[in-house]
Order: sequence, then structure tokens, then C-alpha cells
Amino acid sequence: MPETAFLYADAYLDHDTGYGHPERPQRLHAILEAIAASDVDANLKRIAPRPATTDELALVHHPDHIEVIRAMSAQGGGRIGYDTPLSEASYDIALLATGGVLTAVDAVLDGTAQRAFACGRPPGHHATPTQAMGFCLFNSIAIGARYAVREKGLGRILIVDWDVHHGNGTQDAFYEDSDVFFFSIHQSPLYPGTGMARERGAGVGAGSTLNVPVPAGSVDEDYFRVFSEMLIPAAREFSPDLVMISAGFDAHEDDPLAGVNVTTEGFGTLTRLMRDIADEHCDGRIVSTLEGGYSLHGVSSSVVAHLEALAE
Repeated sequence: MPETAFLYADAYLDHDTGYGHPERPQRLHAILEAIAASDVDANLKRIAPRPATTDELALVHHPDHIEVIRAMSAQGGGRIGYDTPLSEASYDIALLATGGVLTAVDAVLDGTAQRAFACGRPPGHHATPTQAMGFCLFNSIAIGARYAVREKGLGRILIVDWDVHHGNGTQDAFYEDSDVFFFSIHQSPLYPGTGMARERGAGVGAGSTLNVPVPAGSVDEDYFRVFSEMLIPAAREFSPDLVMISAGFDAHEDDPLAGVNVTTEGFGTLTRLMRDIADEHCDGRIVSTLEGGYSLHGVSSSVVAHLEALAE
């Protein structure tokens, strides 16, 4: 049985968001410590990520967007909007974070691993083709999905986004695209204010977006019901060649930025449901990437539960 790959680089810690910012390097420190203290550590195949190229970024992002991030970092950093800071190293680290997802896609599709988790930062799912926002610079999972279609020859990619905030950037990238089915379950109302159930795609992509907004206070059973009653039937109809997960863990009951109450064990169950989809349709192939999660205990314990379920 091919192994579960874990992609990480110490350089991810060098993306400096400043004092008090919730998307901080300590998130990865906590995750690494929790993995080291768990039994799953011995079952992971560690693979070094490579940086993405600018041509690969351009699979999703407009050249002007890429240049804004590069130039701002080259000038020592700055801030986009009120919530998305950059340091001098951020452009290069964002290339490496995106490259981690691309390396994971290569590993899974080339048979080096059956499943892979890219544990990088900054996150990506809020970055639109033309705009960095919501702590995100480049949309790593969207770039990875388009890379899998354009460069690896796959026909259908399922992206499941369970971050508590709607993945507006990923939706924007594929809203008129029939090759990618985008599913999001997220708290509403909440930042960024998108992801209404009526948003179902357009043009040839009509019907290839499925949003399930849930209220604050939602618990494990609410998520399990949505996955069983809505996601699994949609996945069966779409029949993906690869399953990708925007694995944000800010729906955890301890998270300070939201009000959904998914437990650590709940994230393990959601991962097993994803494995069921992948086993049924695409030989178990899953590429997952870290998005949000701002309680150090919540994100670290949930990543371990996620990895344990991937590696079973």
C-alpha cells in the first residue's frame, strides 16, 4: 500500500505576519509537536516541497496579481487590505506553499503516495485570480487542481472545502469550469460573506458548485448529515479522478474566529468520509492542504486526527 505523504518545510515559519496576527508560525510549531507525540508520525512519508513557478501560478492568477505580491515582498513587505500582511520573505514562501500542493499532486498521481497532506502557510483559499485577501496570497489548491487537469491529464477534480470560512477564491477560479466540482460547507454569516446556496456555477460550470452555509453552533452531526445527504451523492454523480481537500480546522469548537463546534474526532470522521469517496471513485487518491485553524490545540489535534484517518 503506498504511503501517506506529509509535505512541510521549515521555511514556512518565515512568513512573518506580525505580532498578534492569528495566522502565525506557532500554528505549524503546534502541529509538528502534536505529530511527533502521536503514533501517526511513523506512518508518514516525508517529502520536501518544491517552489511553484510563476507559470504555474498563472494557471489561476493574473500576472498583475503575481507581480503585486512579488514587488511588495521585494520592497520589504506591507499589507493588502486590513488582514493580509506580507514580509520580505512572503513571496518566496508563498511559492513554496503552492509548490507543496503541486508536489503532493505529483506524489499521489505518480504513485509515490496514495494520499498526501501539504502542511504549509500562508493558506490560499481566499485568494481570487486577481486579489490577495483573508490571510491568503496565492490559491494553492486551485493551482493544484488546474495543474492536475492541464499538466497531469486528469478530467475531473473534486475540491471539498471544510474551512469555516467560505473559499471564495477557489469558487471564483472554477465558477465557469466543468472540470472541477467545488463543495464548501462554512459558517454563515461570516467572512467573506460569499457562499450562498444559490451560488451554483455559471456557463459550462453550472451545477459544479455546491455551497452549504451552516449557522453558528453547528456540531459534528450537522456536518456528517450534510456530507452524507449532499456531498456523497454529488460526488457519485461527478465521479472524480482526484479528491482534494481545503482542510481548514477553524470550524473546531475551540477556534477563536468562528462559532461552529466540530470536535477533533469529528474531523477524523469527515476525513474517513472523504476516503470513502476517494476509494469509490479514484483509487483512494487524496491531496489535502492546510487552510485555517487558529486555536493551537484545535488545529494541532485536528491535523493529527486528519492524518490518522488518511493513513489508516
